[in-house]
Amino acid sequence: MESPGAIDPQLFDLGLFVIRVVFGLVFAAHGAQKLFGWFGGYGIAGTGGFLESMGFRPGKMFATAAGLSEFVGGLLLALGFLGPVGPALLLSVMLIAGITVHRKNAFFVATNGLEHPLIMATAAVGIGLTGPGRYSLDAAFGNGALLTPTATWIILAIGVIGAIGNLALRRPAPGV
Repeated sequence: MESPGAIDPQLFDLGLFVIRVVFGLVFAAHGAQKLFGWFGGYGIAGTGGFLESMGFRPGKMFATAAGLSEFVGGLLLALGFLGPVGPALLLSVMLIAGITVHRKNAFFVATNGLEHPLIMATAAVGIGLTGPGRYSLDAAFGNGALLTPTATWIILAIGVIGAIGNLALRRPAPGV
């Protein structure tokens, strides 16, 4: 007998598919802004200049890393491919953004606060822990090895370690 709050597995997977595709494509578009200057973005040069002003030098290298993390991570998430790898990439960039850009402001997004990167990082971790569901390339290809709890935690931890590594390389000017 099902519990009163149980959801149909097919509806669960369909809901996860919708969340994964929208969330992933939005992140991929955000990465495309950094990498290619699409969708009103500044491209590598503009993003690199901004990142240099924040202490990430050389700025173009960090802009490329951030853009690739968002673009590739978003596409992996949207496709449901390679399990928690996409969410780990997105977690990494959101931790960096939250700490370097948003933390100093009031909490809510109206003041460029931590609300936005916190929600995005939380969603990435949640999707990473849940797995991509049956409507995914991982399910189609039988990629179960990346979906074990141990592998998932290790991959998400690598995302956190990557963020810490990037932050350790940061050399902000005094007062930034």
